[in-house]
Amino acid sequence: MDNTTQDLWQCYQTPLFLLTQALSCDFSFAVITAHNPASKLLSPSQNRLLDRQLLREIELLGSPYRALVGAAADLSHMEKSWAVFIDRTMALQLGKKFNQYAIYMVEQGEVSLVPCTLVEQDEVCLGKFSDYVQLVYELPDLDA
Repeated sequence: MDNTTQDLWQCYQTPLFLLTQALSCDFSFAVITAHNPASKLLSPSQNRLLDRQLLREIELLGSPYRALVGAAADLSHMEKSWAVFIDRTMALQLGKKFNQYAIYMVEQGEVSLVPCTLVEQDEVCLGKFSDYVQLVYELPDLDA
């Protein structure tokens, strides 16, 4: 793995999840984005298109979901994401379909970074999901 990818993997281990309402950790869910596939930075319009495609896929599953923003801890990078109440297998399939390096899985209140297309990486348990959550009045506009 090159240094850039390794650096990204390290950054993924210190996420911040911006939510407009708290999520129950009584149920397992995945945090998935379609933004910037294979960590290639796309334009806001390209990311919006991919996000709409992901939302259509999520709606077809018929499972509950909530919008959120996944961000770097210092808010220097943000991506529209979805908390989707599906199992790990389905979540990994979605992540791979949208060419994501990784997804986050929340199980029994613990969040883990789970590789999708980065097969050389191992899953990393990050700790309590609530430690990575910031409640906000509204989600930031990512079109700027």
